Amino acid sequence: MPDLDSLDLAILRELQKDARRTNRDVAAAVGVAPTTALDRTRALRERGVITGARLEVDLGAIGRPVQALVAVRIRPPSRANIEGFRTWAAGLPETLGVFVTSGTEDFLIHVAVPDNDALYSFVIDGLTQRREVADVRTSVVYEHLQTRAVEPPAPRRRHR
Repeated sequence: MPDLDSLDLAILRELQKDARRTNRDVAAAVGVAPTTALDRTRALRERGVITGARLEVDLGAIGRPVQALVAVRIRPPSRANIEGFRTWAAGLPETLGVFVTSGTEDFLIHVAVPDNDALYSFVIDGLTQRREVADVRTSVVYEHLQTRAVEPPAPRRRHR
């Protein structure tokens, strides 16, 4: 993990609140000169700590108000089947995210669709038609809360 000091963490907190903020606003919020904030932000990008910024969209406003988590089990669980399915699932227009997991399921796919009929079609006409799909379980999402700011873990204390 890259070394992050208190100023780096403060800049990250501010940018995670709103990545569109001006450098001047970020600098004022963390109490440094704009050039210092800009240099630190550039360094965080160069070190791979900041990897991008994204736009958040109201799914209901774009006609995709129904969300679900779809658990999928692949058989046989070969590298070719896992990687092929992962690539296919990630490219579907309904897909918001794909998690490759351990345990009973091989994948959790987060989807957003217009309605329950579209969800049924996604599962029955899409997923279950693939030869490598052995099992599918769907859970409708009633509410999706997201953490907006992520902090690195606190340093571990070593026990003697």
